[in-house]
Amino acid sequence: MILVDTSVWIELLAGRMPSLTAGQLLQFATCGPVVQEVLQGLRPRRESVEFQESFLALPCLSDPLSLGLFLEAANIFREGRRQGYTIRSTMDCLIAAIAIENTVAVWHRDRDFDTIAKYTPLRVSPPLVPRVQ
Repeated sequence: MILVDTSVWIELLAGRMPSLTAGQLLQFATCGPVVQEVLQGLRPRRESVEFQESFLALPCLSDPLSLGLFLEAANIFREGRRQGYTIRSTMDCLIAAIAIENTVAVWHRDRDFDTIAKYTPLRVSPPLVPRVQ
C-alpha cells in the first residue's frame, strides 16, 4: 500500500501524468489531510463528482486521527528544524506521521517528504508513472 500525497493527485488531475491503471489504484491509500487538500482544490464539474466518489473509496489511513499523530507531526517539524531542515508545510509533517504510523511509503512530488525521510523512518515511493512532458 502507498499513501499518495496531494502533490501527485494535483499532477494527475491536471493531466501532467499518464492515467493510472486499475491495478495501480488498488495499491493506493489516502488520509484525512490529503482528502482535505485534494477536495478543496476541485473545480465544480461533473467529472469532479465522479472523481470524488472514486477518491473517497480509497482506504483512509489513521481515521480518525489521534492526538498522538498531531504530537508526532509536531516532533517531526521540531526535529527537522533542530537538524537545520526547513519543512515548508506542517500538513506534510502530519501526512508523514500517518505514513510512518502505518508503515507505508509516500508517493509525492514535494521536496518536504524527501527532507523528512532524511531524519525519520519515513519511506518515500519511487515515481510509479512518469511525468508527461
